[in-house]
Amino acid sequence: MRPYLHSRVASSLLIIAAHSISAALQSRWQTPILDPAGLVNMFIGTTDGGHVFPGATLPHGMVKVGMDTDSPGNQAGYDANPIYNATGFSQLHDQGTGGGVSLSNFKLWAFASCPMDDSFYACPTSLESRKVLRNILPDGSPDDAASPGYFSTNLSTGIRVELTATRRTALHRYTFPEGTANPRMLVDITDDGMQSSTNPVMTLNSTTARVIGSATFQASFGPGRYRVYTCVDFKGDGYTFDGPVEYGAWLGDYPVQYSVDLNQLYFGFVDELGALFTFPPNPNGTTSIQARAGVSFISAEQACSNAEEEIPDWDFDAVQSAARAEWNDILGRVQVDPDGVDSEIVELFYSSLYRIHVVPADYTGENPLWNSTEPYYDSFYCNWDTFRALYALMSLHDPVNFARIIRGLINIQQHEGWLPECRGATKQQFIQGGSNGDPILGEFLVKYYNEAEALNVSTSALYSALLADAEDQPPNWDLQGRQANVWKAIGYIPSDLWEPSGTNTKQVSRTLEYSFDDFAISQVAKTMGNTADGQKYAERAANYINVWNPNTTVPGRPDIVGMMQPRFLNGTFNYTDPRHCSVNDPTQSTCYLNAANKDGFYESSPLVYSQFVPQDGAKLVELQGGPDAFISRLDFLFDEHYFDETDEPSMQIPFMYHYANRPGLSTQRSRQVIAQYFNTSVNGIPGNDDSGAMGTWATFLLAGLYPVPATRQYLLSSPWFPQISFYNPIFNKTTTIIANGFAGNPANGTGGQVFVESVTIDGQPWGSNCYLDWDAFTSGSTIELQLTDNINVTCGAGTDALPPSLSTGGFD
Repeated sequence: MRPYLHSRVASSLLIIAAHSISAALQSRWQTPILDPAGLVNMFIGTTDGGHVFPGATLPHGMVKVGMDTDSPGNQAGYDANPIYNATGFSQLHDQGTGGGVSLSNFKLWAFASCPMDDSFYACPTSLESRKVLRNILPDGSPDDAASPGYFSTNLSTGIRVELTATRRTALHRYTFPEGTANPRMLVDITDDGMQSSTNPVMTLNSTTARVIGSATFQASFGPGRYRVYTCVDFKGDGYTFDGPVEYGAWLGDYPVQYSVDLNQLYFGFVDELGALFTFPPNPNGTTSIQARAGVSFISAEQACSNAEEEIPDWDFDAVQSAARAEWNDILGRVQVDPDGVDSEIVELFYSSLYRIHVVPADYTGENPLWNSTEPYYDSFYCNWDTFRALYALMSLHDPVNFARIIRGLINIQQHEGWLPECRGATKQQFIQGGSNGDPILGEFLVKYYNEAEALNVSTSALYSALLADAEDQPPNWDLQGRQANVWKAIGYIPSDLWEPSGTNTKQVSRTLEYSFDDFAISQVAKTMGNTADGQKYAERAANYINVWNPNTTVPGRPDIVGMMQPRFLNGTFNYTDPRHCSVNDPTQSTCYLNAANKDGFYESSPLVYSQFVPQDGAKLVELQGGPDAFISRLDFLFDEHYFDETDEPSMQIPFMYHYANRPGLSTQRSRQVIAQYFNTSVNGIPGNDDSGAMGTWATFLLAGLYPVPATRQYLLSSPWFPQISFYNPIFNKTTTIIANGFAGNPANGTGGQVFVESVTIDGQPWGSNCYLDWDAFTSGSTIELQLTDNINVTCGAGTDALPPSLSTGGFD
């Protein structure tokens, strides 16, 4: 599709969405935000381990073109700390991950001059030799700028770099300093983020300056290696040239003039290799050179065709405009009323919402593993990070992309046997917990069962994929599926069972996640009318109780009784200190992915995991001694810093007070999380963004909602805005939440007129102040919250006012 046509279509969609939203807005609401992309701060979380990608991409685009720096935490390539050098501008990145530095393939670089009288031979082509600092602004930050679909920087060499993208192609623009006599462009075939390349292939065309190349690279978080291809062309911007003045392949810091492929070099196993060109300068003014880089996981030929089809006209501004229009279409479906709200909060909201649409990436047409007409998505890095909330946020406003992701997940299961858990660059990566594709499929089916056929999702194939995870043990549960046989036999993962199919670790946290996975399957079965399976998997969803030891206490706190604990095959309990894997752990253990970890938990403490039963909050209240004891225990988690704002197992904890009938405490805790841990600075998120998980969390907390995934319920608090609306293009409906009595947001998150006293839906009293049902979002309701400053509000009268729980029959 031609870029300007693409932009026109996307703009039309935005206008339709805005009109639909406008029809549902109350008269006192200001004009809808038509350019929410302009409110996105791309640099939030780009230092101190946030690993946020601030470069140019489309929603779920495969190509993510951005700057690479030489910082130690460059998992997304970039670091906003200006002390780090730029090393190149590569075409592929991930978003917010841990693990090894993923992707960062096929860097481009520009030289305004080279040493030894600007000699081609003397150009410092290696990664270490060529790197330079960025210009520094008066406030001490680097001279970088970005918005959805666009990135730019000014290097200390005087070169300005601008980037934009289509789905599988990047477009670069390099503007050289005045008087540059020999503008040069470098293509780096081998230097990915981990410098892991093997088997490089490259040829350059001395007439056209086209470079085609490929190499094999190491996956970031698993044992696999992937091969990827690129096709790079160059063109004068505002002037034309017939071809390069000089050309050659380079090895390390040694360009070899007039060589055209790697066979003309002596290279070894880990050498740095690429191409270098000198182009004629613009005779009429400033020299700008564009580079178009197509990428493919299939072949170099397909990389070239991707580039030629997606950016045929080399119109940088049109490509950038089309990308922004696509972003505005998706972001504009969620509208907030900024009246009386600090502008930083509005910026934080849309910046967080933006990040949930960066990955997974749409690799459709780029799957080298099998032929299929179904969508193919990659960069599920990892479902463990995102199953809790991200897809429940997509359900509210982006069901079409969600459906395509679901189709891609199902197609992977059909070819590989189990749903993917952690996946990157087409390779299976290490599982962190359960088979957490299950609640993602469950989230879709439970909410969109009646629309599945229209969205081209086969419900029978979806259910078959779930059953494969639940019933069939894979050859290696470290990479896919579950330790299913013992799970089915005894209902927990024992500490002392060694099988040849995977690593004997994370037994307790995997038990809890398997329980929730089966809960998701039970909800799917019930929705599809399969009563027997619904009951079967609901019973298995209660297996979390099998690792509950009622006698374990916290050292020094005998009043905190009962804990999730490891258990032996014979039924007796092992012991893990409840403080283990927390900041209070006397042994300072981390519980990261490690085969030597026999303590039963992954990345968080027994105290945190003892709250992780999203399907049965009521039973947790009972097990922990009733509402007062439950509240006291939650307070202990926060006050003694066991609550871990950097990691996903803690994400629902601020809302757990709901289950003890104290939603005001949930509201205050969730607001304190935003006030203490999120802001719009470059280190404005806690921990890694984790494939958009932290962006999701911030979005929901600011919206005053939190999901119970794979159900039809959203836990309810109060939004940070007088109103918030969600437009759903499948239903063509807008649901608006109005906060009556809104009086602003306390800066520290404490107190204020923010607590929900009562709820009406379309003018009728709603039976709970603690949750909303999905039906309100399918019918385009107006939900009105009456706010008060009384933190002692309750969920309302009657047991049905409490959020549903498995043990009370709330999900029947």
